[in-house]
Amino acid sequence: MAFEISLAGKTAVITGSNSGIGLGIAWEMARAGADVVLNSFTDRDEDHAIAEEISKETNTKARYIQADMSKGDQCRRLITDAGRCDILVNNAGIQHVAAIPDFPADKWDAIIAINLSSAFHTSAIALPMMREAGWGRVVNIASAHGLTASPYKAAYIAAKHGIVGLTKTTALETAQEPITANAICPGYVLTPIVEKQIPDTMKEYDMSREDVIQNVMLKRQPSKEFATTEQMGGTAVFLCSDAAAQITGTTISVDGGWTAL
Repeated sequence: MAFEISLAGKTAVITGSNSGIGLGIAWEMARAGADVVLNSFTDRDEDHAIAEEISKETNTKARYIQADMSKGDQCRRLITDAGRCDILVNNAGIQHVAAIPDFPADKWDAIIAINLSSAFHTSAIALPMMREAGWGRVVNIASAHGLTASPYKAAYIAAKHGIVGLTKTTALETAQEPITANAICPGYVLTPIVEKQIPDTMKEYDMSREDVIQNVMLKRQPSKEFATTEQMGGTAVFLCSDAAAQITGTTISVDGGWTAL
């Protein structure tokens, strides 16, 4: 049996998707035929323009819905306002770096809320929709730090480990239904945010761009290459395909060998 990936007739809701990994996933979902709902906490003309561009380029329906993923009620409203959610991609996330004794409590709370609790709230509303539709996919964006750890990133690592656990529980609760739940665990991905970090890191270490990328940023990524947002999107689309119907409750690492170390 040959598998062809078409998501025509499906609606994908991607949190935190007006840039970076989330936007890359939105583009690939739309290219596969899905209607997409973009999201972030802002409500700017350019946010809606991104949705219009995706719609025009892919001949699908793309919308932008503002919702703050740090607030549970707004997470739930996002799914309700979408009206349909066949594919849920929990991608929204923030980061803060500090030693545990110095880690601001408000930063801990915000990271746990946005990186972990938001996925619980969106899933709680989306799963009944998937059950009613008779099909569904949950794709949670975790991290290599959902499987391993580094110092000074306590909240982020706790949240991403939690996302992996939530993914497994979601999969078990839907195991006998045509719904799957999986987590993608990226390593370093070349996003606009990462790109902006390179010049400052060059100054900090007095290194060339290439040396910073190879020896600082990708120190733990054996491939010594960034993953791309398109690769993140392609992996997410695969997990929504019929070929992946028996892949559930697991993690897919897109990390250039990071977690093989």
